[in-house]
Amino acid sequence: MPNRQLEALMWSQAFQAMERAERLHRQFFHRSHSRPCWEAPCDIFETDHTLTIVIALPGVEVDQVRVTLSAGVLIVSGERPLPGELRDARIHRLEIPHGQFERRIELPPARFQLFGRHLANGCLMLQLHKL
Repeated sequence: MPNRQLEALMWSQAFQAMERAERLHRQFFHRSHSRPCWEAPCDIFETDHTLTIVIALPGVEVDQVRVTLSAGVLIVSGERPLPGELRDARIHRLEIPHGQFERRIELPPARFQLFGRHLANGCLMLQLHKL
């Protein structure tokens, strides 16, 4: 392959990798109140009487999570700290987000009241009663 084609191929692959990285960054991080945050993935299940929300928060203690419910939006926020013994370590791979997180979840049209929350297997389980 001629040098020009090889160089063009390399630049093309580099730009594609940068575009993928930017897309992932936009997907997992957003700005909230002028500070960067990551969004935890969640599952939502509905029955006739309850709404159950499961949010993946590995390494976060339940008392470190703030949950607010206002105007049909559930906001779950807090921080997942990097373990102190790893602060000076070299990073080979970092796929699990650390730092501030915030997840905003628009609820279905109904009135809800938070009646239960607990942590199980790294997931925060929230239960909301339909009023």
